[in-house]
Order: sequence, then C-alpha cells, then structure tokens
Amino acid sequence: MPGATASTAGAPVPAAGESLPAAEASVPAAEASGKSGSAAEGASVSSALSALTLDDVRHAQKTLSGVSRITALEGSRYLSGLVGAPVHLKCENLQRTGSFKVRGAYVRIAGLTERERAAGVVAASAGNHAQGVALAASLLGVCSTVFMPEGAPLPKVAATREYGAEVRLYGQIVDDAMRAAQDYARETGAVLIHPFDHPDVVAGQGTVGLEILEQCPEVRTIVVGIGGGGLAAGIAVAVKALRPDVRIVGVQAAGAAAYPPSLAAGHPVSIQAPVTMADGIKVGRPGDVPFKIVNDLVDDVVTVTEDDLSSALLLCLERAKLVVEPAGASPVAALLAAPDSFEGPVVAVLSGGNVDPLLMQRILRHGMAAAGRYLSLRLRLTDRPGALAALLEVLSELDANVLDVSHVRTDPRLRLTEAEVELHLETKGPEHCAEVGEALRNAGYLVML
Repeated sequence: MPGATASTAGAPVPAAGESLPAAEASVPAAEASGKSGSAAEGASVSSALSALTLDDVRHAQKTLSGVSRITALEGSRYLSGLVGAPVHLKCENLQRTGSFKVRGAYVRIAGLTERERAAGVVAASAGNHAQGVALAASLLGVCSTVFMPEGAPLPKVAATREYGAEVRLYGQIVDDAMRAAQDYARETGAVLIHPFDHPDVVAGQGTVGLEILEQCPEVRTIVVGIGGGGLAAGIAVAVKALRPDVRIVGVQAAGAAAYPPSLAAGHPVSIQAPVTMADGIKVGRPGDVPFKIVNDLVDDVVTVTEDDLSSALLLCLERAKLVVEPAGASPVAALLAAPDSFEGPVVAVLSGGNVDPLLMQRILRHGMAAAGRYLSLRLRLTDRPGALAALLEVLSELDANVLDVSHVRTDPRLRLTEAEVELHLETKGPEHCAEVGEALRNAGYLVML
C-alpha cells in the first residue's frame, strides 16, 4: 500500500531490543503485517473492529458529553500552501488539562464499579496523563494518586496537584514511576489507569476521530502522533468504520520509534533508552491493545527528526498562534518533512500544549537554528581598544541582531595579541547566515562556525 514517507528510504529497522538510529524511518503498517489490496484492507478493518467497535467510541462520546471540549479545527494557510491542499489543525492543545488525555482517563474511570471507585485510582506519568487522570477522578469523586518522576517539570506537578491528585515523586524516568504505581495498586487495591493500554482509554481517545469527521467530512488524510498508540488507535477505529477511504498516518520521533520494528515483527517489541524532546510520545514499547488496531487500521507510521519537531513547534507558535508541545507538533513536523506525501484535505492532530517554559525557550532557539534564523559562531580578532566595537558595527551593517556576546581575552589557546568572541545572532534565514559569515571573513576575521 503506498504511503507517506518523512524519512530516509531504506533506513534499517532494528531487531527487538535495539534502539533506532537517530535518523528517520517509515514502515507502512499494512505492509509490515503482510497485507495489501482492497480485500486485505477489508479484512483488517473487520479484525480490528471485532475487539473495539464504533459503538464503543460513540458510547465514550456520550460519556464525555459536557466533560471534554469539542476542540476547534483551525485552517492553516501556510501548511495548505506547502502541501498543495487544505490543511486543518485539530486543537487538542486547547482541551481541558491541555491535551486529549482527559478523554480516555474519564471514560476509563467512569466505567469502574462503585467498589473499584471506592478503592481509588493510581497512575504514572510525566505530565499529560497525570493531569487527565487527576481531573477525571476529581470530576467523578474518586481519590487519585499519581506517581511522577522526580525531574518532572514543576508546572506539570503543580497542575496535577491542583486538579486534585496526590502527587508522589519517584525515580528518574516514567518507567520508574510506573513500577511504583503498579506496586501501589497491588498494595492498596487502587485501580491502575494506564495511559494507553486499555480498551476504554482507546475508546475515549477515539472521540477525537468522530469530531474530525463531523468538523471536516471531506477529510482525506489524518496525521496523528504515536507514543503508546492509544490516540492513533482510537481515531482509526472511529474513522475507518465510517470512512475506510481516509488515510491515517502515525508519526513518531526518530529517537523513540518503537512502532516501526514492532510492525515489522508483527508484535510489540521494546527499544532501549528512547531519546527525544517529545516526551508525550517517548514510549519504549507499544501497548498491546492499541498495537493490534494500529497494525490493522493505520496506513503508515513515519518518523521525524528533532529538527523537524522544533521547526514545527516554532511554526505553530508563529503562524497559527498556538502553543504546542513537541509531541503535539509531530504531525506538523511530518507535513514539513514531506509535504508532497499527503493527499488533502489533511487534518493534523495537535495532541497537547503542555510544554515547560524553560524547555520551550530551548526548543524555540533550536527551531530558529534549524530554520536558519539563529546563528552561533566564534571568531578571532586583534586584541586592541575598539576591536569589539568595530565587529559589532559590521554586524549592525549586516542587519544581524546580536542576542549574546562572550568576549575572551585570556586563554592559553590565544596569542598575546588575540581575543576570541562568541556570538549568538538572530538572522533572516539560511541565505542571511551565509552572507554574515562571508562578510566577516572578507572583513579579515577568522570565523569558526
């Protein structure tokens, strides 16, 4: 089945337990499972829907009535021009708690028995799922305990507490927190609310798909980020049941892409030490429940680089005026990486907007550098009065905005008559960067980019 590619063709797929290289890869889901053609597609839909049905998603939609928001679908003229077809942004970053997670969490907790509710619920998360569980439990009158890594961003910890959960900080990564949550569930009888590996959670996330079809009935392609797979699986169940012709493309960060090797193997496999700024999709192993659905119904899974993610986040902020976290920007990153691969109208799901301000600052700077709008360089100049002022005058004439200057005059590497200057500049794009470098060299400076 032909599919989108936001990656280097022929990139190797690692064996189970191996990490993907920091490069892009694309594996069509149907191709990885050995299916092709319309007959295979029909069999895939029937197989996946036998476990979770459209009725389950519709029931979840009723459960969420008055609880979750029907988030806006915003058009993007810039992305539409790039893709050559209408592109819309499904703004789950504007959902309650700042992400889609409250949908699945609320449906899962609402389905508990009175006895289970009385025992309380427990979850593990670095942010979005934590807030979703905390709010959902609070709305339903259920006590919640959330384990978060000790290094979790303080704004996310504070928000989870404000939504009503008891927060316990444990371990350095989410896996540590999950083990602590599982132990807590065994010891207390509290119900573990998994972030993606439960049918009720998947059904709740699938309500995003129903909204997309209602808001954009002519949609041809839906692009959605994938971590454990709950959101993509839920959208696929809802959309493929009503519109099997709609192409669904999942997006993973290249440094945390567990789905390509899992799809190739035909079952979930783990990757070691996933690394990405997109912590919302930083999952080392697909969930068993969503994996089967993704394998059967999602048409392609592609990966994007960290540069793609930071550029997408910057674009969302500047062009769409939307604050989006890296995981939420992953569908936009895929569109930027391979705009000719998507048939329109396209809906890109912005899954969340909970980004730590300090991380946002670093990502924006990275995004500007990736877009050629931020230039860091070091250069040598003669150590004499007025030399630094003369350098800054040259930069002023080049219309390069100086953000930071570090002036070193005493260093063993320097000659007695030399000084070294490190500059951070805001520029107008790649051509301007090249112009600045060339002009500095022509002015007699030794430039070390």
